[in-house]
Amino acid sequence: MSRLRDKAKNFVTEKIANMRKPEASIDDVDLKGVNREGVTYCANVGVTNPYSHSIPICEITFHLKCDGRQIISGTIPDPGSIKGNDKTNLEVLMKVPHSVIVSLARDIFKDWDIDYELEIGLVIDIPIIGNFTIPLRKKGEIRLPSIKDFFRKGEDNEE
Repeated sequence: MSRLRDKAKNFVTEKIANMRKPEASIDDVDLKGVNREGVTYCANVGVTNPYSHSIPICEITFHLKCDGRQIISGTIPDPGSIKGNDKTNLEVLMKVPHSVIVSLARDIFKDWDIDYELEIGLVIDIPIIGNFTIPLRKKGEIRLPSIKDFFRKGEDNEE
């Protein structure tokens, strides 16, 4: 009886391990907007669902590091679901207070961009398996707009 139970357990474990799972990637990180409270950054995350039915996203966690320091972290509870047999694009908005941006002045004035490392945990609920976290990580730089960029936008609108 014990051998049969072990065989069944191994069979189920192997099937679950080889089961197709959703895949995700951080496609882009950019400056979304600036207001009196702070600066908003946006990470565009693409999630591909191999199943024919939609899968709920339980939560999205994020950690944004700049210049080697963590400047913001947070959780987005219940952001929706991933469409079946399709790619779903998610926007992860991160609001950073101005006081934190000021602390990055040395990095900003060196080359007028912010070097960042972003870690995102996409927690989804897969039937039979349960909650499954897709870990994502991206390093890069966010180019800051200059005064010239503001004037160029005005010229583009006149055409």
